[in-house]
Amino acid sequence: MEFFVTLIQVLDSTVRLATPLLLACLAGLYSERAGIFDIGLEGKMLMAAFFSAAVAAATGSVWLGLLAGIVSSLVLSALHGLASITFRGNQLISGVAINFLASGLTVLIAQSWFKQGGRTPSLFGGGRFEPIEFPFADAISGVPFIGPIYSELLSGHSILVYVAFLLVPLTWWILFRTRFGLRLRAVGENPAAVDTAGVSVVGLRFAAVAICGVLCGIAGAYLATALQAGFVKEMTAGRGFIALAALIFAKWRPWHAMGACLLFGLLQAIALRFQNIDLGGVVIPVQVMDALPYILTVVILAGFVGKAIPPRAGGEPYVKER
Repeated sequence: MEFFVTLIQVLDSTVRLATPLLLACLAGLYSERAGIFDIGLEGKMLMAAFFSAAVAAATGSVWLGLLAGIVSSLVLSALHGLASITFRGNQLISGVAINFLASGLTVLIAQSWFKQGGRTPSLFGGGRFEPIEFPFADAISGVPFIGPIYSELLSGHSILVYVAFLLVPLTWWILFRTRFGLRLRAVGENPAAVDTAGVSVVGLRFAAVAICGVLCGIAGAYLATALQAGFVKEMTAGRGFIALAALIFAKWRPWHAMGACLLFGLLQAIALRFQNIDLGGVVIPVQVMDALPYILTVVILAGFVGKAIPPRAGGEPYVKER
């Protein structure tokens, strides 16, 4: 029974840690399915994390913080869209620039506003997303097996966790069961054919980039106002790049993306739960455990980047033939 309780606690942490990865992964899914590669997910999440925490600390309203995070991420998405769609610039360079911009601006503005070494004040009460308790969670918590699963694993998460996982079937339905999704995928594969059919390639790609911005904004807000209680320097800690690795591993498919993000979340949860593991006299340092998600990222990129086939028009600006 003790093993089962430990397993539930690890899985509970897995869900919490996988949520920002899943949101960022779905964000990249929309953008890259439309042919716009976006390695600026990290920067958008970081900017959203700062502004959501800053506004929540200033106003005491986590919902205003969430809105501020989404708006700040959308601004960076607009810059990326302007550079890569309107001016047909290099999408990878644009994403790198967004990451550097967010990394510097968040610390600079945080120090200017709050004078706390590049961080925001800690969030309390209405400035944070509180856990949602399911009905009768406390009453059945003592029931063997079913109780812990219902009261600890399923119940007790913030609303953004449930939103993130509900977005998976919604994304699948949008991409594979709607006209908008069909056109979005077609733009990533053959934009000339979409243009010939009288559909705006630029409009669809900007729509995909905007959706990407909204989801990155939610992911960043979750980090600062739900998973943690405020913003600290570089708090995304490479999650945007891990989300990209998960997206490649999932071959740009929503359900597979959820599985990949849960795998990364599980590794992070194990690293937090089990530190300095002793294997018959051989002690695995905590640094090795902390590095597991990043090691898996390198392995996936090295082993699957050649096997996963991205959208054919991905990364290429569309030039309309006259």
